[in-house]
Amino acid sequence: MSESPVPGAALPTLTETIRWTGFDVDEVDGAWVGRVHGVFTDASSGEPAWLIVALGRRGAKKAAVPIGDCAAASRRVWTVHGREAFSAVPAVDPLRPLLREHELAICRYYGIGEKVGRAAEVVDRPVDSVTSQPAS
Repeated sequence: MSESPVPGAALPTLTETIRWTGFDVDEVDGAWVGRVHGVFTDASSGEPAWLIVALGRRGAKKAAVPIGDCAAASRRVWTVHGREAFSAVPAVDPLRPLLREHELAICRYYGIGEKVGRAAEVVDRPVDSVTSQPAS
């Protein structure tokens, strides 16, 4: 599981993160980014790995945001990433699982090296394997 932005803090459960669906997402400085569209879970453990965020007013582009980089309260989710992080973030299809290679590319985009967090969890899995899937 990705490390929490607060050392020692517990990561949210799948039940919690699914309840975040529809919540507004704000970036670290408070600007609105989009809405929570869903959750990707680890294909092996079933634990939440990524929030799926529909970006912008129309929400056409969906992006994965590391679950450990998010916190929620009062029907809002905050992420440690600034607004600029979402301008070129790799898009995801919220209905299709993530393959190892796509997930590692997303990790690289967020600066998650292969020896830490989510990247460390998937780097040794087989090439082209499903590593995350949409929560049901």
